[in-house]
Amino acid sequence: PPASQNNEQGSTLRDLLTTTAGKLRLGSTDAGIAFAPVYSTGTVSGKSGRTMPNILDDIIASVVENKIPPNRAPKINVKSEIKDEPKDDKKCIQDDCSKQRYSDVQYSWICDKHVLWLREHKNSSNWKIFKECWKQGRPVLVSGMHKKMNFSLWKAESISLDFGNQQADILNCKDSVISNTNVKEFWDGFEDVSKRQKVKNGETALLKLKDWPSGEDFKTMMPARYEDLLKSLPLPEYCSPEGKLNLASHLPGFFVRPDLGPRLCSAYGVAATKDHDIGTTNLHIEVSDVVNILVYVGIAKGNGVLSKSGVLKKLEEEDLDDLLRKRLKDSSELPGALWHIYAGKDADKIREFLQKIAKEQGLEVLPEHDPIRDQSWYVNKKLRQRLFEEYGVKTCTVIQFLGDAIILPAGALHQV
Repeated sequence: PPASQNNEQGSTLRDLLTTTAGKLRLGSTDAGIAFAPVYSTGTVSGKSGRTMPNILDDIIASVVENKIPPNRAPKINVKSEIKDEPKDDKKCIQDDCSKQRYSDVQYSWICDKHVLWLREHKNSSNWKIFKECWKQGRPVLVSGMHKKMNFSLWKAESISLDFGNQQADILNCKDSVISNTNVKEFWDGFEDVSKRQKVKNGETALLKLKDWPSGEDFKTMMPARYEDLLKSLPLPEYCSPEGKLNLASHLPGFFVRPDLGPRLCSAYGVAATKDHDIGTTNLHIEVSDVVNILVYVGIAKGNGVLSKSGVLKKLEEEDLDDLLRKRLKDSSELPGALWHIYAGKDADKIREFLQKIAKEQGLEVLPEHDPIRDQSWYVNKKLRQRLFEEYGVKTCTVIQFLGDAIILPAGALHQV
């Protein structure tokens, strides 16, 4: 193409990928082509030869060679945005200087200052300290989201009444058996243990509705609940599908987007089971950032169910932050889910640890199986202690109360 056209090409990533990559001439060294192909050298039949150009390398090389016109100023001046920020953000957002910078935000640090807790869900300034925390890949807890929601929409009996005739996959969390059944059966047993399925030995089954409904199905099937959820999202600049900082929802069409949901995750609590060392969501990693809002907590009734005081006592046995222990004693708070969270940087250590435990238990460890990707483990208290003692990996334990939103960065490992 003429040189005059070259000046405009490659001004954005979309341009680089869509308008130029197709114009590369394999094996050509013409100075007139858009980008000079980059070749790797190799030996074929004893003679030196060049392989086909790597398209991505071509694009990178073009950027390195300043093919993007210097007079095209970027839309966002990154330097001007961060020049006034302190040199050590990590230290500053956790010590006294943060109290001055974010004096208009009600917040605390939990889990040994690993998780940011935003106490006022309505505060329009929350995003300021959230931004600093998010840069470091730290989880964030926002409380009180249920105060913005229509609570009656999320009651178990309401969902059962509206959608009980639907079919869905139901997972038995203990043996990982999935069955397709009527949704009403699940919801009827949500708060009445006598109506729950029994397994072969007579124990009550710990069931979970597997992501029902999800994505577009959620929006189509539950429009009122979809709208209620969207208007109640924390930090809408980041979490709303239309949020200007929600990068995943604004990806160009040629990217394969992750499933951004929303999806309804519903499960029985372990309080009615004999084995409290199992979870409803095993240890895993999400490929995108996730916001999880606890919209309803059912109080199960029936034989074998722990009383409220029994549940609280069980939770107090966990390695909890002092602030979480204080919330447990607050009668206005309703605990509903127990989370164990790990930093993405510890994934390899955790993977090695679980493979080691599998071998100790006589389980076959196949090279193509990944214990995290397969979601085959719930790391119980004894194993969490060993993980810390043998690998130095500390567990971040968070109790999610009614109305709490937990925001996790992509790559963070977690179980519930």
